[in-house]
Amino acid sequence: MVMNIALLLSGGTGTRLGGSIPKQYMDAGGRPVIFYCMQTFTCHIQIDVVQIVADREWQEEIDRCAGLLQDRQLWREKFRGYSLPGKNRQLSIWNGLKDIKACAKDTDYVLIHDAARPLLSAEQITCCLEGAEDRDGAMPVLPMKDTVYFSRTGHKVDHLLDRETIYAGQAPEVFRLGPYYEANRRLLPDEILKINGSTEPAVMAGMDIAMIPGDEGNFKITTREDLERFCRMAEKKGNQRKGRKTR
Repeated sequence: MVMNIALLLSGGTGTRLGGSIPKQYMDAGGRPVIFYCMQTFTCHIQIDVVQIVADREWQEEIDRCAGLLQDRQLWREKFRGYSLPGKNRQLSIWNGLKDIKACAKDTDYVLIHDAARPLLSAEQITCCLEGAEDRDGAMPVLPMKDTVYFSRTGHKVDHLLDRETIYAGQAPEVFRLGPYYEANRRLLPDEILKINGSTEPAVMAGMDIAMIPGDEGNFKITTREDLERFCRMAEKKGNQRKGRKTR
């Protein structure tokens, strides 16, 4: 039987937002940002295991988040453990893959997601897993709406790009564990530091990765404005929950 393993990345420092607290641990609607992904993965029937990449100093905070989940027993059954962050995002993924591979099969699937994308829906997880069936993996993408230009220097336009052939990648990205593990291993120790996206090693290795429709609502918290936008959404949902309880 094939397992689906969620690898939740929470090792970033979020320095662009300022302050001493990484964005994934900031409060939004009375819960840390990472809580929302944890909740979604816990409740999804197709997710069998959850592994989290997080620095040791924040693991206690994540444990506290687990105590706020709707089904804490289910979380205890699914949560496998922590992996430590690497020098860049892809090395953090590599650390998680090594820990996962110790207790999984090459034919299992790993679903990689950022804790800073808290609006992940159950529907998107399902679509990603379905898209990866009989393939090496799948990634959600969004079509480009604006005109896209190429510039070698960043100071003048060299030529126009065909936006019909250009897509913006999102997360989660799903990969068959064995081939993806090998694709990353081949990039050690130096080339992996140049990787910018989870799917890049898979493409470089010739893996068969399907593109599926993404979700514009599944935005990544990168700026202070992103965080404030999500906080408003989380507070609105929190107020709706309180309203239902008092009826």
